Amino acid sequence: MGRTTMKAAVIDSYGPPDVVRIAEVPRPEPKRGQVLVRVVATAVTAGDARIRGARFPRGFAPLARLALGLRRPRRPILGVVLSGVVEAAGPGAHRFRPGDEVCGMTGAALGAHAEFAAVSERRLAPKPGGVSHADAAAALFGGTTALHFLRDRAALTPGRTVLVNGASGAVGTSAVQLAKHLGAHVTAVTSARNAELVVGLGADRVIDYTSTPLEQLGERFDVVLDAVGNLPRASGMRLLTERGVLLLVVADLWDMVRARGRVKAGRPAPERAEDIEYLLGLVASGVLRPVVRELGGLGAIVDAYRLVDSGHKVGNLIVDVAPSGT
Repeated sequence: MGRTTMKAAVIDSYGPPDVVRIAEVPRPEPKRGQVLVRVVATAVTAGDARIRGARFPRGFAPLARLALGLRRPRRPILGVVLSGVVEAAGPGAHRFRPGDEVCGMTGAALGAHAEFAAVSERRLAPKPGGVSHADAAAALFGGTTALHFLRDRAALTPGRTVLVNGASGAVGTSAVQLAKHLGAHVTAVTSARNAELVVGLGADRVIDYTSTPLEQLGERFDVVLDAVGNLPRASGMRLLTERGVLLLVVADLWDMVRARGRVKAGRPAPERAEDIEYLLGLVASGVLRPVVRELGGLGAIVDAYRLVDSGHKVGNLIVDVAPSGT
């Protein structure tokens, strides 16, 4: 008989990184339309950290706790991004077979911070053979978000000017590269220590926010994407051209209520298999280069959370749950 338990990073209460513990828990069984994935790599994201610490954008705390759990997460195993190998298929799941390498997102079900996860086939895509599990997992959280805002919500076209605020994070590094791929002239806002990184990703110009506050800029941009949530709405609007679009990836409740016309906020990226395949194709062709810091073993999730909470995370934090081929 196969294993009936697995190791997972479990959270019994909201709080700092130390609330995470590694425990032996029942292995999930794939339901209709799901496959069981043996996780090789998973991402620890800013979104995971917000849930773990119950640090939600202003105005969202009551709603978030109702949805996620009042005193503790209703789903104690967090994580929405994974890359791994199909272990078994549930009833009605015909797209993937055991042994297939896949990559995808778990949505509201969470559960990726574990050795195994049951995932809907509709949220998975085949992992290209030339792409590592770490790179595949790293491409998804920031990649789907940046793609959704730039392509779908701003309808970005060649020749437009784009400013990316928070250009060195998971969303920002993807936004710089995707905006460049879509034909835009890209200005990246980051610290001086990350300037070389974002230039290497395709930024045409870098603004060091520590020496040049965005409020002092006299330029105007067709698209302003705030990936980190520290650009006030009024300041972002002042940076726009007459028909420019402000994209607030991290917005509080009031900004979401007022988001209309040239301001786009909220509405998280849909986790569509076709978008995942598109991003993985860009990785395989070398157009999209995930910025990855790998940490080994489920126990490293605590250290990953500490890095996220420090505010100095660069790119994507990937935990290697199991070596490839095991």
